[in-house]
Amino acid sequence: MGTLATPDAALGARLYEAADWYDAESLLTPEERQVLSRLRSFLDANARPLLAEYWERGEFPEQLARPLIDLDLMEPAELTADGPARGIYQGFRIFELARTDASLATWYTAQAGLFRTAIRVGASAEQQAEWMPKVIDFSLKGVFSLTEPESGSDIAGGLSTTARRQADGSWILDGAKRWIGGAVTADVLAVFARDTADGQVKAFLVDRTADGVSLEKIQGKTSLRMMQNAHITLTGVRVPEAMRLHNVNSFRDVAAMLRAMRSDVAWIATGIAAGAFEAALAYVNERRQFGRTLGSFQLVQEKLARMLGNVTASLSLVVRLTEQQAKGVYRDQDSALAKMQTSLFMRDTVALAREVVGGNGITLATAVARFHADAEAVYSYEGTHEINALIIGRALTGESAFTR
Repeated sequence: MGTLATPDAALGARLYEAADWYDAESLLTPEERQVLSRLRSFLDANARPLLAEYWERGEFPEQLARPLIDLDLMEPAELTADGPARGIYQGFRIFELARTDASLATWYTAQAGLFRTAIRVGASAEQQAEWMPKVIDFSLKGVFSLTEPESGSDIAGGLSTTARRQADGSWILDGAKRWIGGAVTADVLAVFARDTADGQVKAFLVDRTADGVSLEKIQGKTSLRMMQNAHITLTGVRVPEAMRLHNVNSFRDVAAMLRAMRSDVAWIATGIAAGAFEAALAYVNERRQFGRTLGSFQLVQEKLARMLGNVTASLSLVVRLTEQQAKGVYRDQDSALAKMQTSLFMRDTVALAREVVGGNGITLATAVARFHADAEAVYSYEGTHEINALIIGRALTGESAFTR
């Protein structure tokens, strides 16, 4: 299925031969393919052997973190001589991580997607100049802390964490955040809170070790088990004005971040579907029943074709969305459509993959079980199916159904 052993091999063979039926990879430059091939080689050699064990243990393989950072994937030097890395490269970087493991993709995009977007959209020019280089090289690790214990889909109106301005210009934060992935190893938490003075949402970089910050790992998850999600309690946490993101002054500014980040999650969903499809394809071409390989049976081939159709359609969606965003076109309904539809295709694909793998599809003996379970978390985060559908419906009809 086109696995490449060395970066140079990427120039002569396709990275995604099985899953990329319409060759979307051809939009990448040779240099971008080399970087992705370097990532592929690292994941195959170092990550894949650990995934089943750490998924079952519910722990993140921390020994992978520094080597992944050292691969210089966010803004690779060989790609950025004339400006930032292209969006299509960034999308395929997410795709490569997700087709290996959903938690790895979620862990990396917590920094490269969510936290970086918070700084890019929310920080002033002066703050960006100071912080963005540190975000890119991971010397300032952060997480996006928006969701709360009682507010997820209704966070725009339901956000209850408060920020009170003090006489000396500092702020006092009180409240709680939940499902914050990577918080326990972050340097700072990008916390969104409602200003008690004007009722508008503001954002702050909070030191993870500050007085009044308490983090608790969420236990008992059945999805994204390797990703460490935290419940965060903020009790009288003092934050200086210099650590407030100066361009976040209402939820409209937060929505601009979500608009950009949903495209990352659509790439993750596409990668999960591709990984499940590839794992199922490899299995049915080896497993024998009734004296034949499973892949030789008509009903199995029909399911493989449906899986491939889902992956191909998803790649088409995210590639086109990324091309539009590269032109500066960012619309809520576009990212919502991509996240909604790729998540539906992902859910169907992982179910079909588990089906053709049979009983072995519920064990960690194959990668299918991980993809099947992890897809449920991706289906819900960064906007549930229903929320994204209503965003699209509002654009289609001009009527908002959120307040009905």
